[in-house]
Amino acid sequence: MGRILAIDYGTKRTGLAVTDEMQIIASGLTTVNTKDLISFLKKYVSNENVEKFVVGEPKQMDNTASESEVYIQKFLMQLTKSIPNIPIKRVDERFTSKMAFQTMIDSGLKKKQRQNKALIDEISATLILQSYMASNS
Repeated sequence: MGRILAIDYGTKRTGLAVTDEMQIIASGLTTVNTKDLISFLKKYVSNENVEKFVVGEPKQMDNTASESEVYIQKFLMQLTKSIPNIPIKRVDERFTSKMAFQTMIDSGLKKKQRQNKALIDEISATLILQSYMASNS
């Protein structure tokens, strides 16, 4: 078994989360400047056994694609071209940013720490990954 790597894509920053090799635990990995994302992922998969990418799929309340899906589609084409041997799955990511923020509050982070958008992106990626794991267990 290999790791599953989740991607919460953003036009500026992208949150990443990953499972352990046994695919039991989802953990935040990091937040990367989106312009550096493909090179970061290439380096990561050359050092780690990654079995699958899980990419958040932002949707509106009526289940239609959100405006950011256009950017995600461009990224997915780049990802497929750059790392063709790792399959990509999509997961509905509605409410993950709100849930990430609530998680930060629940864990007792101070207001200053909760303003860290990079941390919100990383937690969002972790929530996307947990959602994927729960629906495929």
